[in-house]
Amino acid sequence: MSQFDIVNKIALVTGGASGLGLQCAIKLLEEGARGVTLADINKVAGTKAVRDIEEKFGPNKAIFVYCNIQHKSDFENAFIKTIESFQNIDVLINNAGIFDDRCYEKEIGVNVIGVAHGMVLGVDKYIPKYRSGSEGLIVNVSSIAGINSFPFIPIYTGTKFAIHGMTLAWGDVFHYSRTKVRVVGVCPGATETPLLRNFAGLTLGPDYEAYMVEGLKLCPSQTPEQMANRTMEIIKKAPSGTMWVVEANMEPWKFELPNYQNIEKVSLDQVQ
Repeated sequence: MSQFDIVNKIALVTGGASGLGLQCAIKLLEEGARGVTLADINKVAGTKAVRDIEEKFGPNKAIFVYCNIQHKSDFENAFIKTIESFQNIDVLINNAGIFDDRCYEKEIGVNVIGVAHGMVLGVDKYIPKYRSGSEGLIVNVSSIAGINSFPFIPIYTGTKFAIHGMTLAWGDVFHYSRTKVRVVGVCPGATETPLLRNFAGLTLGPDYEAYMVEGLKLCPSQTPEQMANRTMEIIKKAPSGTMWVVEANMEPWKFELPNYQNIEKVSLDQVQ
């Protein structure tokens, strides 16, 4: 498979006003992207991010669009504003996400329903029609919590497993053949963002929080800048329907589920 060329492409990044989303947008521009849309609920941070990008890359390289991804109309507006400003949309980075198991309805709304909105709009409506090249791309940001059980954050873990599942399903050759939109997933390890630092009161109780404190001590960390650099490698090279772990700024490595039909069947009577 040929390498995806970022040069002259247009990208829409959710959660793009700060953290990993902003670093991905900046890295895309450094790699030659023609423009980026920062879709976020933080208007102050988004406005500042656009101003900073213009100082570094020049005018007409970035726009900010207010977008609560829980609302399909907001997400669709971000696509529309991107096309109005840049005439194209080639890449969607479904990056926006929250951690708050205590308010899990909102957490599910952002992490699952929000990503689903992006997938439906990106795969079936906008990217096939408005991409500038022969192939479009969607990157879904899951987590190592989307490939492994984390008992202290069970609902967050479930949302990230959902993103994993959507990536595999929409990344299947069936969808790629009809849309020419490649869908890949990124599973970051512990990354130095506000989500990782400010989790007090966001678990389901003090026992969960104490367990989380101990669990995080075992997770090697990386910066958003390092994560964004690794994400560019995945954007360029990863086949559709694949998941890639990036932890401790190491080279991305592929996580692959076994085919359940080929697994040795263990009955209830065999379980000790």
